[in-house]
Amino acid sequence: MSRGNVAVFVPHNGCPHQCSFCDQRRITGQQKQPAPEEVWAIAQKAAQTQDVSQCELAFFGGSFTAIDRDYFCSLLAVAKRAREELGFAGVRCSTRPDAIDEERLVLLKEHGFTTIELGAQCMDDAVLRRNGRGHTVQDVQHASAQIQDFGFSLGLQMMTGLPGADESIDRETAAAFAAIHPDFVRIYPTLVLPGTRLAQWYEEGSYRPQTLQQAVELCSGLLLFFEKADIPVIRLGLHDTPDLQQQVLAGPYHPAFRQLCESRIFLRNTLSLLGENCRNSGEEVVLAVHPKSISNALGQKRGNLTELQKRGWRVRFVQDASVLPGQIEKRVNERKR
Repeated sequence: MSRGNVAVFVPHNGCPHQCSFCDQRRITGQQKQPAPEEVWAIAQKAAQTQDVSQCELAFFGGSFTAIDRDYFCSLLAVAKRAREELGFAGVRCSTRPDAIDEERLVLLKEHGFTTIELGAQCMDDAVLRRNGRGHTVQDVQHASAQIQDFGFSLGLQMMTGLPGADESIDRETAAAFAAIHPDFVRIYPTLVLPGTRLAQWYEEGSYRPQTLQQAVELCSGLLLFFEKADIPVIRLGLHDTPDLQQQVLAGPYHPAFRQLCESRIFLRNTLSLLGENCRNSGEEVVLAVHPKSISNALGQKRGNLTELQKRGWRVRFVQDASVLPGQIEKRVNERKR
């Protein structure tokens, strides 16, 4: 899971459906399909500037295994060449659960693919139907089992706040993901983009997106859930691009969404550690965290400190490399001596 990606975006190519929320070109910032020679040039450039033996060539942004067969095979050939001639550690792609079968998996295996991500989004059939996904929960489960049986690393992508879903359904989706035992997951809060059915529903008032606070509360809990299940969450929130910032009509967009969630976890842990000690007493409490954790402990724009003050605590965070990352330890307040 420590490998990097050299990303190639194939926006919306091959997808037979138009999901309520989907505009892959705005999400990826990519407007056209890359030719095989362009993909090879990307791979070559990466090999000249970094150690690609620690990277996967990654086909993102569309339903890779559902694209036109000739185009599909031409990209497979580039992928295989990138592994054999340039030394890439592997190749990954993202695709739909209903675009996986034995024939496709054999081709991917023969051409050096190592990781497959499925856009599952939700594990509730009614929500999938409402949003035009065109696949079922059973499709996700079957495709996941096939991918694992072939020895690929499996990733699952979920979306929170979809039309027809609520926090209970989103948590059930996370539990269903954990039962599949993927190697990693990605979590994307639903955003409203122009030109989508979701935009129409939003403008009509029939869809109300999550607020940023609601999404942070939910997704911070999901992050903890997957952490306890020993399933890495490799992305939380859409990758920030200038085009995406300008185009989002509504929804819990934030360029540092993951940090907001991690900071919220720190706030919860801090409150749990403090209990009622020194609340509203004016006495300063000193808490030690690892240097890598200090920004999450303080919160964005020192928001955690502000929230603690509102709740009656006076807290000072100090950095201590002996504390495990993500942990918090009380310290004696030397200023009182």
